[in-house]
Amino acid sequence: MAGNRIDIMDIKHLIRLKIKGLSNRKIANDLGISRNTVNEYVSFFDAQQLDYQQLLVWSEKELEELFSPKTQVEMNRFAQLAQYFDYFAGELKKVGCTKEYLWKQYLVKHEDGYRLSQFNHHLSSWLKQAKGSTKLEHKFGDKLYIDFCGKKLHYVDKSSGELLDVEVFVAILPASQYTFVYGLRTQTSQDLIHGLNACLAYLGGVPLAIVPDNMKTAVTTSHKYAPRINASLRDFARHYGCVINPTRIYSPQDKALVENAVNTVYKRIFYPLNSMTFFCIDQFNEQIRLLLDAYNDQLFTRRNTTRRQEFLALEKVHLSALPDSSYQIRYFKELTVQKMGYVYLSPDKHYYSVPYRLIGKKVHLSYDATTVEIFYKKERQALHKRAFNQGGYSTQKEHLSSAASAYSQWSLPYFQQRAEKIGEFTYHYITELIEQKSYPELGYKQAQGILMFEKLYTKDRIEKACEQAGKLTKRGYHIIANILKNNRDLQGEDEQSEFTLISLIHPNVRGPEYYK
Repeated sequence: MAGNRIDIMDIKHLIRLKIKGLSNRKIANDLGISRNTVNEYVSFFDAQQLDYQQLLVWSEKELEELFSPKTQVEMNRFAQLAQYFDYFAGELKKVGCTKEYLWKQYLVKHEDGYRLSQFNHHLSSWLKQAKGSTKLEHKFGDKLYIDFCGKKLHYVDKSSGELLDVEVFVAILPASQYTFVYGLRTQTSQDLIHGLNACLAYLGGVPLAIVPDNMKTAVTTSHKYAPRINASLRDFARHYGCVINPTRIYSPQDKALVENAVNTVYKRIFYPLNSMTFFCIDQFNEQIRLLLDAYNDQLFTRRNTTRRQEFLALEKVHLSALPDSSYQIRYFKELTVQKMGYVYLSPDKHYYSVPYRLIGKKVHLSYDATTVEIFYKKERQALHKRAFNQGGYSTQKEHLSSAASAYSQWSLPYFQQRAEKIGEFTYHYITELIEQKSYPELGYKQAQGILMFEKLYTKDRIEKACEQAGKLTKRGYHIIANILKNNRDLQGEDEQSEFTLISLIHPNVRGPEYYK
């Protein structure tokens, strides 16, 4: 599928919705993709006689392999045919036009196109799809509309007396008009998902689609046909087996019901709450729940029934079952694996190891409050417990190359053991060097550099250099390097003036002899 290919997780959503018996048009609308794209996938599955229940348990990799280059050709061929469907429909209304005549016209332009039987099958399937009505007719269990009230409420911070804002989240099932209201601290995606978790728990089930207004926390990029959904919200929908389908731009009828619900919330809930004082958001939500229950139990104006009665009698049976646990928000990042085989997660200021063969590659991180998962080409490469010690490293030894494995063993005892083999002065110098650094890694690197001088100089010279440098208050790699480079370790004690010691730290300082 050249331009029509969709994400593997969206394919799994498509399969779930087909199992529930939804039409291709309905699936396309809920997933926010072209109907022809859905037709292509469904036709392919049917042609291959693939069972939807079986496809649902396939891994992402198995589904990827299903769409081979041969499949690509088939999808492209269907796309070529699909572009003529509207034209064919118009021609078939004319007296005397037949499908066989249209097929011959089609073959003139596409010699490698479908044979007549396949042509008739695809065209007939498309023609059977009823044209959608512009009037919105709400079905039970179909959609859940969500929005935030424009106005805010408040509670009092006990410690400061400050009034803190409460964002009021509203959700409504349009068929029964069963309503949910909940107070949140912010409109961030984290709080939005917290509100949605509470909402679905209140309903005791999951609708086919959740319909937000084009709010920034739900929709990262608005678009009339293909809006981009926040990654965490998409993951939320996958957890509950539903879809996120934002309201259509410039389509006020999509928003009317939830906006009416918001106006009713102002009257039935905001007004009573204004006369009350709360000291935490939990108290606030307890009172909202009491007012909400009364609102859902109130009779409709012209019907002898309530929202709750219609929900329980007619709508709840159409909701899907809740999963075993509520959704824990996950975040997503794309990062490049660093040279030492780690990725740096900036919110934690922490490093997590990745298999060394992926050094320099871009990987995808998915993380929640407790775990960090690292993926490459949709296959998980690493699973870490989330850590919050800033500047720290979470390492799995099997991820590291031989050089990196040695690096991971660096510690004060490790360098002390190596230094001790050179001599007592070297041992003390290396110990003090590492201990004086506020960040041990900096000391480790300099200690490694000093010990590597053994490849260029004798142990005696390194030991003598450490003895001389030990007379200074500062410790560092460059001090030892200057002593050895300038052969100062070979000078007698009489030749070592106070100036000579200072110049070990500042090698560019000019001596008294410069001014003679």
